[in-house]
Amino acid sequence: MSHPAPAPTHLDLSKLGEPVYRGSVQNLFAVPDHPGFVVCETTPAGSVFDVGSIFNIEGNDLNRAIFRHAMYSRLGKPETWQRVKKAIESTPMDESWRKELLSGPLEAMLEHGAATHHIGMVDAKTGEIVRDGMPANPSCYNVVRRFPVMHPPQRTLLSTHVFDYAQFHQSATYVVPLEYIVRFGVTSGSSILKKYQSLADSAKRAYEQELGLSKPMGVWEMLERPIYDLTSKYEPEDRAVSKQEALLMSGLSSEDFLSTIKMAILGGWAVRELLETAGLLLWDLKWEFAVDREELLFVDTIDADSFRGTSFIEVEGKKLVIHFNKQAMRDYYRLVHPEWFAGINDAKQHAQKIGVPFKQVLREGQAAGKWPATPAVDAEFLALQARKTALIREHVLSQRDAAAIRADLQATGQAEVDFYRGKGLLAELLKMNAVG
Repeated sequence: MSHPAPAPTHLDLSKLGEPVYRGSVQNLFAVPDHPGFVVCETTPAGSVFDVGSIFNIEGNDLNRAIFRHAMYSRLGKPETWQRVKKAIESTPMDESWRKELLSGPLEAMLEHGAATHHIGMVDAKTGEIVRDGMPANPSCYNVVRRFPVMHPPQRTLLSTHVFDYAQFHQSATYVVPLEYIVRFGVTSGSSILKKYQSLADSAKRAYEQELGLSKPMGVWEMLERPIYDLTSKYEPEDRAVSKQEALLMSGLSSEDFLSTIKMAILGGWAVRELLETAGLLLWDLKWEFAVDREELLFVDTIDADSFRGTSFIEVEGKKLVIHFNKQAMRDYYRLVHPEWFAGINDAKQHAQKIGVPFKQVLREGQAAGKWPATPAVDAEFLALQARKTALIREHVLSQRDAAAIRADLQATGQAEVDFYRGKGLLAELLKMNAVG
């Protein structure tokens, strides 16, 4: 068995050159003299509704890089999995389900920690790549192992087409072409709720049984046990796939495929356990995995934009959901700039009809005055979002007492409520995010 090349220990950031990939929220760079590795630079930019980078949250580049480094470091430590094991053992659930979750990958992770693609964070001044703990000078640059990404070719089948996943069965090292979505609860916009609400009563009962629910599904309610969905990752559009199809697409043995499912749920529990100590509820998150011969590794990004963390605040006798993720920005545009949001949806429908990329249609339509120009975000609202991610960063670094951070997170949520009250939009906010 060949071993991966040794990881770099230092990196001169001034010699990185141009990114090999420039994304809406992160840039990727090749590592000089180390082709098996990649540098990820987070940016303060934010993207919603597929429009691209349309706002900046101050400090979010560093906050997201720190969360990623800290969380991946935690996944690599056996003590994280000891806490996860304890949490699973103390959570009421079906015994056979619990037994299965506690067997396999968790047993190995309790001994050695989980394998991940994460190497470390670059110290902004010295260039040292720090694996354990935080650099003295944290930066927006994390170094990860590079894995081959393979796109399934499209094959014609009579008058339709299929995607060919044969190459995944012939390769030993690659990113598994699936996205694993783990859900601990049901949010108002979740696809499982939409599916559930569209079913007839008898089909609803069957779906409840399939999900292990002992009562009808309720919005903003935690599930009795986490569930998972699988989608395609490298097709032109993300597509929900069955467990059976996912196994065939993955190129993995059935045993390894089952291990990735368990790892996704266990990894979700590790994030959940961290957030709960700051008073935040984890509803769902997504994972990706890579395989390197016999080894399965956690890969991809993990930060406040890739999971849904919330808290509740009492407002006018109702429980209001406060979002500590990108959903807060989506709601802001819907409530404060409804005419712009309507234009976005109109442009999407038009783009689909004429078969032209959405961003191009939107840009041309905005220039012609057909749809409103993208509005600037209120500085006060952006400052609140920056405060949220800064507090989550403080918590993940254990810089202050968790109870004090919990109180500050609640105060920030209250300030967001006051922002909407000042705009005369509190009733609309309650209509959108209040429970009960």
